[in-house]
Amino acid sequence: MAFAEAVKTSENTYTIGNAMDALLSKLDEALDDVEHGRILDEAELWDEIDAI
Repeated sequence: MAFAEAVKTSENTYTIGNAMDALLSKLDEALDDVEHGRILDEAELWDEIDAI
């Protein structure tokens, strides 16, 4: 259950409020994944980090 969504401005940057919403949304997704047993092993985690 996501409770926040980031909205980019027309200049392709985030406002402080939108950045915080994006951070909280990602945290909410991560907690939901852990609660439902959806976790990554270390190699998968680094692959996902490198993709950012």
